[in-house]
Amino acid sequence: MTQILSLEKVAMRIASFVGVRGLGLGLAAWVGMSATLAAEAGLSGYQGAWVLEGRDCAEVYSSGGKGTSFKKPLDIFAPAFIVSGNRLRTPMASCRIKSVRPTGDRQILALDCANTVAANEVTVLMAIAPNGVLRRYYNDQDPTGTTYQRCSGK
Repeated sequence: MTQILSLEKVAMRIASFVGVRGLGLGLAAWVGMSATLAAEAGLSGYQGAWVLEGRDCAEVYSSGGKGTSFKKPLDIFAPAFIVSGNRLRTPMASCRIKSVRPTGDRQILALDCANTVAANEVTVLMAIAPNGVLRRYYNDQDPTGTTYQRCSGK
């Protein structure tokens, strides 16, 4: 009888541990999902295909049934990118946008990027101007940034 009681206590402790562990994993998943949703919410103005101002969108992008994509053959040096959901793609890399944080009139995007040879974290400073163009800044002291025009999206 004593063995049965101690086995029941062990089972209860295991159930309690698993429940707490499961709650922790559930909270971690919820926090991760919340961060992703927050990043996507902060990205609404960035959605679409962008190219350096002055370049022709038709030289870089093609439109198809699934939306806009980079034209083939791929110009790996094209100053262009596509934001779709929480993904940012360039001709050579694919990035997951981990977070979007405001800093003054700009936003800091934290990215996890990968290409055919490496993966790394990248920080980008950008802002949507009142006239609808996007400016990418090299650092906090950059007063003008580089201007991109929207080719499709939003």
